[in-house]
Amino acid sequence: MSFQNTMKALADPTRREILNLLKSGEKNAGELAEHFDMTAAAVSRHLSVLREADLIRDRRDGKFIIYELNASVLEEILLWLTELKGE
Repeated sequence: MSFQNTMKALADPTRREILNLLKSGEKNAGELAEHFDMTAAAVSRHLSVLREADLIRDRRDGKFIIYELNASVLEEILLWLTELKGE
């Protein structure tokens, strides 16, 4: 995991919304795309950035790619922020 890639991924509001959608459970790209007014290619690019930052995981299920939240990376960030804050 690159901290810089993670922070870059989290800086975008669309990517943060994708993470919010995934906190309720796994979804495929089509289910995620329904929540946005953008092309499928744009959603795919956002998913790629999140995957590169290790914030989400994906797996193939037949013809679909299923995405899920990788909470361990978020936990590492929260731990770092807590330590930075001095708590």
